[in-house]
Amino acid sequence: MYYVYILQSVNYTDTFYVGYTNDLKQRLKEHNTGQSIHTNKYKPWRIKSYIAFDDEQKAKNFEIYLKTHSGRKFCKNHF
Repeated sequence: MYYVYILQSVNYTDTFYVGYTNDLKQRLKEHNTGQSIHTNKYKPWRIKSYIAFDDEQKAKNFEIYLKTHSGRKFCKNHF
């Protein structure tokens, strides 16, 4: 399975991060231990939401969409 996930910073609750992975628990651990330069500043993180896909390309495409202006608006309205 492939997961598109939305993280929310615990300390900066207006800060979110969107990503995709095939190991959600491990990826959250990496974000919270500072292994990602993009999220290191706002750790710790919690999972706000995630969606599972059986197709890697669909997961990548959805992640890309969520990082667009309309995708961010979609997240705000649905998550």
